[in-house]
Amino acid sequence: MPQPEIRTLAALLDLHPLLPRAWHAAVAAGAFLRDERPEQLQVDAKSTPTDAVSAMDRDAEAMLVRALLDGRPDDGFLGEEGGERTGTSGVRWIVDPLDGTVNYLFRLPMWGVSIAAEVDGIVEVGVVATPAFDESYVAVRGKGAWLVADGEGRRLNGSACSDMAVALVTTGFGYDPEVRRAQSEVVTGLITRIRDVRRMGAAVVDFCWLARGRLDAYYERGLNAWDYSAGALIAHEAGQVVTGLRDDDLSEFIFAAAPGIAVELRAALVDLGADLA
Repeated sequence: MPQPEIRTLAALLDLHPLLPRAWHAAVAAGAFLRDERPEQLQVDAKSTPTDAVSAMDRDAEAMLVRALLDGRPDDGFLGEEGGERTGTSGVRWIVDPLDGTVNYLFRLPMWGVSIAAEVDGIVEVGVVATPAFDESYVAVRGKGAWLVADGEGRRLNGSACSDMAVALVTTGFGYDPEVRRAQSEVVTGLITRIRDVRRMGAAVVDFCWLARGRLDAYYERGLNAWDYSAGALIAHEAGQVVTGLRDDDLSEFIFAAAPGIAVELRAALVDLGADLA
């Protein structure tokens, strides 16, 4: 098996002029979330009582606004916790300051900070920091996806699974109880056709673990741009198929899988009505 390409962090950050800013912002926000977490979190509900947001989410987003827009006043910004502004530079930062808030609340390590740099409507740079694992992931369109740990980057090639029957698939669920019920029925229909299902609770982790070959596929309905913009690029640049379920539109349904199982798995999810659940 060939050894993956290795680059120093400095060389990796040279791949795109926006990457260093995204990288340093994500790492700093991740360190803040990991190291400054209070014993008792202030938690509020958003769409439902199970859809949580904490003061740490909001503080991390404020950090990211400052770090990304400092010296770049003409850039646009879209953040999960209400940060949105229109820019004129052609660059828009798409940010999830804390994906996996419930995991973070329960001290589960599957959570991360996600930053995408969109240039003229196309995501060109993606960074996901997963501080509980001391790892981060970066991708530059056309230049690959990389796992960063211990000061160096290792190029990712994703899952090589070619048999859906042995695929490990991950998914996520909506917050509305009726939506969850319908989505659980899809999982019930799918689980007899694959090896097993996992539920990580953080879309950014799902994408990144698919990119590094820990998972073979990921699907989910109802994500927002901040949930998938960076992670989808990371999975794509690691050689995985990333589409919607019936077309290439990611805004309603995300489908990401190893190329060897993508056609069959996508057909199975269409058959189960996964995008209708």
